[in-house]
Amino acid sequence: QARAAGSGHWLPWLGFALLPLAVPPATAPGGCPSACYCVATPELVQCRYERLQELPKELPVTVHNLSIAGSNLSVLHRAALAAHRLPDLRLLRLRHDNIQAVEDMALQGLPALHTLDLSHNPLVWVAAGAFADAPLLRTLQLNQALLAAPLEEQLSLALRNLSLRRLELAGNELRALPATLLPAGLEELDLRNNSLQRLTAAELRSLEAPGLRGLRLTLGANPLSCDCSLRPFLTWLRATTTRVPDARSLRCAGPPPLRGAVLLRLRPEGLACAAADGGEPGRLETASYVFFGIVLALIGIVFLMVLYLNRRGIKRWLHNLREACRDQMEGYHYRYEQDADPRRTSAVGTP
Repeated sequence: QARAAGSGHWLPWLGFALLPLAVPPATAPGGCPSACYCVATPELVQCRYERLQELPKELPVTVHNLSIAGSNLSVLHRAALAAHRLPDLRLLRLRHDNIQAVEDMALQGLPALHTLDLSHNPLVWVAAGAFADAPLLRTLQLNQALLAAPLEEQLSLALRNLSLRRLELAGNELRALPATLLPAGLEELDLRNNSLQRLTAAELRSLEAPGLRGLRLTLGANPLSCDCSLRPFLTWLRATTTRVPDARSLRCAGPPPLRGAVLLRLRPEGLACAAADGGEPGRLETASYVFFGIVLALIGIVFLMVLYLNRRGIKRWLHNLREACRDQMEGYHYRYEQDADPRRTSAVGTP
């Protein structure tokens, strides 16, 4: 009974100890949005798969990281978060939110924003001033966000006045290096899981521009075609391996004899042009063989036509040749018989 009484004495204090775990954490002015939750402190707000039609209207003023995923925002409007007064917001992650358009000055009122993630959104329109008024923006993530429409020209205008250090364009089915999207000073470019078969000599020269000489590329999971058109890229890669962090993991997707081969184990001079889809050199070689075959066929046709038109003369020439050969053979046969006659031999041998 004494032990039971002692346990009852501690129960009120245990309730007070567990009370902070049963209620939401204290929030700064603005509170934690009802459709979201604040992790540990109001500095991290996450709203996942709540099917929001617009950005939350209540956000803690001290929030540093805001993540909204799985909603249906459609349009990122002008000054979308300016009314919340978020001077300390550094990371804005808007993934899988069906954002199709980004209006001018969409980031207005976010002076400390460092990273913007718009990955996995079907973007079809980006205004020229979409990322303006975000002077500290250094990282832009657009992974699988450029599949709905060709946005390279729009994005080149939107990025021209930014001081980006990292740009992520993974999973966008890009077939060429987006040279117009590379602002001077860019340090990291993520091009993994695209449709790049090679980097051309012109694209490699653009990487040697004064403002891009320190740029590092990640190129994994691209279908590299290891034929002669890859020689400039392979030569460049072997000389500047440090600029491609995943260089040692790059493998050939074709042609079939080299499928799966480690790219850095190949030599540029060993890449052949015989592949059916081996780029311009392979097509040029194939065209040369076709042209040569056509020329030979025309020569053969002309030769046959000449034979046909001169068939009588050829027949007469063959007849004369046969008669001449027969006369020659008869002469040889006559001399052979004369030499083999014993009477002529004995007459010649008698003094």
